[in-house]
Amino acid sequence: MSETSGYGKSAIGSTTMSRQLTRRLGTGETTGQEWPAASDWTAKEMAHDKTHERGVLQARLPCCGFRPSVSRAAGVLPPGLICVLVGWLCSAGVVSTFSELRAEGTKPASGSTPSFNWDIRPILSNRCFKCHGPDVKKGELDLQDRQAALRGGQSGRPAIVPGDSQASELIRRLTATEKSYRMPRGGDPLSAEEIAKLRAWIDAGAVYEEHWAFVPPQRPSLPAVTHSAWVRNPIDQLVLARLEELGLQPSPEADRSTLARRVSLDLTGLPPTLEELESFLQDNRPDAYERYVERLLASPHYGEHQARYWLDLARFADTNGYEADHRRSIWPYRDWVIQAFNRNLPFDQFTIEQLAGDLLPQATLQQRIATGFHRNTLVNTEGGTDDEEFRVAAVVDRVNTTMTVWMGLTFGCAQCHNHKYDPFTTREYYQLFAFFNNTADRGRSNDPQLVYWPPEIENERQAMLRRLGPEWGRMLHLSPIPAAVLTRQVLLRTQADQRRLADLHPAVTLVLQELPQPRQTHILIRGEFRNPGEKVFPDTPAKLHPFPADAPRNRLGLARWLVDRRNPLTARVIVNRLWAQYWGRGLVETSSDFGYQGDRPTNQALLDWLAVEFLESGWDVKHLHRRIVTSSTYRQSSRVTPLLRERDPDNRWFARGPRFRLDAETLRDNALAISGLLFRKIGGPSVFPYQPEGIWFNPYSSDRWVMSTGGDQYRRGIYTFWRRTAHYPSFAAFDAPSREVCCDRRPRTNTPLQALVTLNDPAFFHAAIALGRRMLRENSSSVEERVAYGFRLCVARQPSPAELQPLVELYRSAQAKYRQQPEAARALIRPLEPQPASQEEAVELAAWTVVANVLLNLDETLCKH
Repeated sequence: MSETSGYGKSAIGSTTMSRQLTRRLGTGETTGQEWPAASDWTAKEMAHDKTHERGVLQARLPCCGFRPSVSRAAGVLPPGLICVLVGWLCSAGVVSTFSELRAEGTKPASGSTPSFNWDIRPILSNRCFKCHGPDVKKGELDLQDRQAALRGGQSGRPAIVPGDSQASELIRRLTATEKSYRMPRGGDPLSAEEIAKLRAWIDAGAVYEEHWAFVPPQRPSLPAVTHSAWVRNPIDQLVLARLEELGLQPSPEADRSTLARRVSLDLTGLPPTLEELESFLQDNRPDAYERYVERLLASPHYGEHQARYWLDLARFADTNGYEADHRRSIWPYRDWVIQAFNRNLPFDQFTIEQLAGDLLPQATLQQRIATGFHRNTLVNTEGGTDDEEFRVAAVVDRVNTTMTVWMGLTFGCAQCHNHKYDPFTTREYYQLFAFFNNTADRGRSNDPQLVYWPPEIENERQAMLRRLGPEWGRMLHLSPIPAAVLTRQVLLRTQADQRRLADLHPAVTLVLQELPQPRQTHILIRGEFRNPGEKVFPDTPAKLHPFPADAPRNRLGLARWLVDRRNPLTARVIVNRLWAQYWGRGLVETSSDFGYQGDRPTNQALLDWLAVEFLESGWDVKHLHRRIVTSSTYRQSSRVTPLLRERDPDNRWFARGPRFRLDAETLRDNALAISGLLFRKIGGPSVFPYQPEGIWFNPYSSDRWVMSTGGDQYRRGIYTFWRRTAHYPSFAAFDAPSREVCCDRRPRTNTPLQALVTLNDPAFFHAAIALGRRMLRENSSSVEERVAYGFRLCVARQPSPAELQPLVELYRSAQAKYRQQPEAARALIRPLEPQPASQEEAVELAAWTVVANVLLNLDETLCKH
């Protein structure tokens, strides 16, 4: 517990010390057979080694519900003495309740007293809180609060009598045979197992526990493990301890080629070039892999890839949304995010600048641009709409997005009524609403907007104006809009550099701006903007950590509250998302719901270690990435053995490396990079790659998609123009969101349409033509060597003979076909090779295009292994 939680440290030590002491008292040293060497794992990994399943005895302490795990093989103190010592720790103030001493994040063993957090709260939350929880309290009964449950409701009988389930009204009502008396009323009765858990919990004292996510994380003690040689850093130790408990063992390390491709895709979203791959494979230094990781972290493409995830959270788009969905200019915000990740801006400052950069003393241009985070809200410019309605809708979205992104809470449920499950009220919702209710933007306008000359454009513009003489020089000190107008007027009288100057435009982006006088904020009854209720003032939920005493009651103060070290959620929520980038799911799978209805972490000790490590590193994002990718856990082979398929099919315990399909933008970037088509320019306005006709049809808009040229059509997916009502179709096929609202986690679906995209979409097929061209022109050896060259470009390894032969046969078959149909060959390659040197070259390039299209559609190419 932290000092702010009311218990803090006592004269005899800390809570952490007491937990360590209790674990030492209640748990003996583990013993077990030596693990096989890595070279032996492949032969043995299918065998289930039963000797690794540790039998666990439970010392029964009915007075407190505490169940220390006791190893069968070790000598431990008698349970009675443990009970005395635990009681002494509680009475001395080291811990507040016996339940605190339960191993955090570890489900109690079968046969022990049910845990409130693990066993009881899910039952109450799913079956009881809807009518007897934080929002509705039918019969004046609130089961969320222990004291209220002990008092009971209107009947005057206590719902819970600690130590006596038979006398508890809750059990009587749950087990009643008469439907009109039995609870939950009108619903299915609880199962016998659920009722048994409730009985056992009440008989053991009905101890309520604080929800795990509302307790600030503490750095856990690292558990003892048998196979310590496998451990490279604490991540491995925490993962391995859980695997040993489950009788599982880690997978062997992935080969270097696979690992090089995996970590390159994870950190930059791009595959390694053959030159980068060879450099790594030939580096025999002990820290070769760590050096390779550092090069990736230093790549400018690192920031692009990390920004992709953040832009989903920020609901970034190039249009206003709603029916007309007109264009807006906010791309400088995207550039700011990319640059922030590349320069490793500490996450607390990253937070403050986006939520309140305009409120910082002497706010810089870039800090004001950063506030575009909350200008990504929808704007309705249609005629006849109510400006205040859509202004309020934007503020509501800012509240909900902030609490999703930083706190991982479904706080939006409290907009119209008290939260049905979590301890948040409607009043608290509008107190948080008040922080965002004082900005100058409106519901029907994109103002305020920031107009400025980007440095690279401004430098070019000034140099050209100086060359053009005094008539132009007087424009150097004009603001962007008058300067742009005057530039066009003077160009009518000047020939020099006319075309280039006319093409230079100032950048425009949407920003937040505080009003000089704050608006009054009222509770909106049932969320209706025309039905204001009680007046409220800026504040944060009572259940969470207190607002900093020295912070202003505005967005800047709120941002500091979010990154306060006492906050139990922000660090956990962020590291959970970073972990999900690598593994496809977070340690808490419900990454946007850390509340009562959310999933518990599969390994809370690991989650808390990562959170504390993040905090103590100074919110250093690159440091966290480095820790994860250099761990033995991350470096494992992703091969799924029969044992792992049976015991851990979803890889929740991390006994193998990650393997799943690349996301929408990375799929396209990967194909373009492999083919050599990728235009690697960083930043700038959004671009328009190929898109089928008709996608943008809108009877209320004449706006049309005009494909970019000059290489812009082959830029990374992060720069693709994002229209909310009709976002890029190949991205939509691979589960990219519309970004009308914050997207915390993309689903991963499998549909036939996806195969049609990667086989036939022009961006992918152009990549196939370009890859075929590389195979033909960059390797002048045999057919087999050309196939192997293309194969390695795609998956970073050499093909086996069984993989090589079908591809060679495919080439020969395609070659024979196109020799008979030369016009078909020319038509196939025309998008990139409109005028081949000869008919034979057209035939060869068409045949290699067919092979390349297959290589780009290999499961191994489309997935991270």
